[in-house]
Amino acid sequence: MDQSVTPDTQPPQTGLLKRGLKNRHIQLIALGGCIGTGLFLGSAGVIQLAGPAMILGYLIGGIIEFFIMRQLGEMVVEEPVAGSFAHFAYKYWSKFAGFMSGWNYWVLYVLVGMAELTAVAKYIHWWMPDMPQWIPVLVFFILINAINLANVKIFGEAEFWFAIIKVLAVVGLIVFGAYLLIGGGAGPEAGVANLWKHGGFFAPAESGFAMFQNFSIALVLIMFSFGGLELVGVSAAETANPKKTIPKAVNQVFFRILIFYVGALTVMIMLQPWPEMVKAINAVSNSDLGDRYGASPFVLILKQMHVPSAAGILNFIILTAALSVYNSGVYCNSRMLYSMADKGNAPALFKKTDRRGVPVNALIASACGTGIGVLINYTMPGKALGLLFALVVAALVLNWALISFTHLMFRRAKNREGYTTSFKSWGFPVTNWICIGFVAFILFVMAAWAGMETSVIIMPIWIGVLALLYWILHRKPKQGAQ
Repeated sequence: MDQSVTPDTQPPQTGLLKRGLKNRHIQLIALGGCIGTGLFLGSAGVIQLAGPAMILGYLIGGIIEFFIMRQLGEMVVEEPVAGSFAHFAYKYWSKFAGFMSGWNYWVLYVLVGMAELTAVAKYIHWWMPDMPQWIPVLVFFILINAINLANVKIFGEAEFWFAIIKVLAVVGLIVFGAYLLIGGGAGPEAGVANLWKHGGFFAPAESGFAMFQNFSIALVLIMFSFGGLELVGVSAAETANPKKTIPKAVNQVFFRILIFYVGALTVMIMLQPWPEMVKAINAVSNSDLGDRYGASPFVLILKQMHVPSAAGILNFIILTAALSVYNSGVYCNSRMLYSMADKGNAPALFKKTDRRGVPVNALIASACGTGIGVLINYTMPGKALGLLFALVVAALVLNWALISFTHLMFRRAKNREGYTTSFKSWGFPVTNWICIGFVAFILFVMAAWAGMETSVIIMPIWIGVLALLYWILHRKPKQGAQ
């Protein structure tokens, strides 16, 4: 497809996606995947394990994700197609690798969707603690899927404004926190010394090894935060000028992480001694709300500081942040399923689009998968988010490993051709192996220390199931010749 074609000049063609996303949409989609439940809600579990060292943990995770984004970005700029890395795995690695990448990513975002909707229910509990958890999950599940049934411009606009709200919220939180710190409005216990004063930069533990274990487990929870940045690659097929917009979005990832994660968390820890935050989190966790992810530490701090209406306003804003990530996930899953159908790795009916360029069948199938989250929240509301976190991280790190491996194959193929790419990743191939090694370490921590061994055990079973499905779908009918 000619990349210069705009949504206004492109003739309507059933079966084709349309380049309806502009630069501002792509930039905000990148932010949409960067700020969500992992920061606002997942940080509750992280601070309990790591203390102020959570800042270092988010920085380490952000660097790894930036390396992976550069690897993905290099491939996407050369070939801006639907399906992103699944397409590249299929083309430069093997057909099965493409099949596995696509379906793993699809399942990943089904799980992410369930987790984000569950987080929305946690935020709703702030105002209505007696409301059954499954009700808001169902309501927002229907609303976001309805938005995505419109054309890609509607999705882009919805995500643009969702992202604007949460970006302004994080910036406002940082500025407001800095104002309280400088002006003395945060109280006598606030200050930079909170970063190290209460037992040290790392949360105290029985031994240095136990401290390392706790920090490593915190890294597992932190990884959830960075799932979603890959959406920039998936959206390339519907981006008006991908060779310009994709590099901009990728290059800004690291600075966004510094501002939105490291900046916000640093201010949060300086506003109040972190052991006091842990007490507040435990108080919520031990209440009827359920597990350790009962409420956002950002909201709890504002509540304890008695800032008028600020806690409720922030809670509403981070609710929209969770909806933003789910909105992106619905879009992403439908496009991935579309791409897999194009490659013959999914039923052909998922390749069909309506006159607006929306792959409706793929979107409905993805919604059916995420709809299982309503049942999970109905049957096990107290354990739903913790379970989904573990499953998401397992699928996510497998996805990261697949991207890094695929990029190795991509670069080797281009080097053999004597072709020089225009948007090179940093440190190839060293950074590829660093990312793959980091993934292996995260899986070890999940299995050995974090109590998530079930999620790790499921992974080889999941890959085996995909291998069996691939063999069934692609075997040649030669039985009669035997």
